[in-house]
Amino acid sequence: MRAALLRSLGERPACEDVPEPRPADGEVTVSVSACPLTNLDRARAAGRHFSAPARLPAICGSQAAGTLANGTRVLFRAAGGAMAERAVTRPAWCTPIPDGVDDAFAAAIQNPGVSAWTALAWRAKLRPGESVLVLGATGVAGQVAVQLARQLGAGRIVAAGRNPRVLAALPSLGADAILRLDRSDAELARSFRAEAAASNGFDVVLDYVWGQPTKVFIDTLGADDMELRFSRTRLVQIGVMAAQELSLSAEVLRSSGLEIVGSGTGNAPPLDVLGRHLDLVLDLLARGRLRIAVNRVRLAEVDRVWDLDQRGHRTVLIP
Repeated sequence: MRAALLRSLGERPACEDVPEPRPADGEVTVSVSACPLTNLDRARAAGRHFSAPARLPAICGSQAAGTLANGTRVLFRAAGGAMAERAVTRPAWCTPIPDGVDDAFAAAIQNPGVSAWTALAWRAKLRPGESVLVLGATGVAGQVAVQLARQLGAGRIVAAGRNPRVLAALPSLGADAILRLDRSDAELARSFRAEAAASNGFDVVLDYVWGQPTKVFIDTLGADDMELRFSRTRLVQIGVMAAQELSLSAEVLRSSGLEIVGSGTGNAPPLDVLGRHLDLVLDLLARGRLRIAVNRVRLAEVDRVWDLDQRGHRTVLIP
């Protein structure tokens, strides 16, 4: 069969012939219909993520859509790689795809949808009416996060990003205001302060960028007085589109209500909760309450599209 095979960390995978997967006891084979190309896939292949493959060569991809032997269409996870014509999974790792939902859209929404829902509902514990800032809202995950924040009852939502075309479309997805990140630190700080004032402060911040843009925002939270006050800004760190690190001021932490938590594999909710999150995301997708832009590409072209800027679309590989 054909699969996206990674032979060396830091290189692009290529579509090659590989042996058929052999399911072990308790596993099943899935005929793959659509596999998303995510930032996580790129980071793992580059060796920049803690879950980078320890043994090479390795088949890329960990999530996909496909069909079981009984004809059931499912989303599934695959420890041995999913960017292939067939993959092996466990029945407990499969979620049926609702009728009327295209496999490519289901595959594309799984990672950003569950990630955003978990960050908002599980890590930030967003309450109806609370204000939300999404840093990195022009990426695929950020666009989904804006929509889910609205679905979960957020009050005012501010979307911050770099892509002007996607920024202009975010109000139609639920954003009340947009903010350009590609400006000087001083200009960016003024914009953060103005939007925070209009929102009566940000209750929840979803951070997909880290690095300098996030540092500029955090620095706006500090106060230079000794007044006693209580406020909470729950910043959930999810992605690193700008940088892996930032310089954090101790004074800001002591003079503001900033609380920073991460959202990822090390602090995920139980599997049954994750499963409910995915079911809710798929239901919204089936009812037209959630949108995602998809770029379908043949699996054979994986090396050509691996490093391309997706410009707010999710590339989905079709075997």
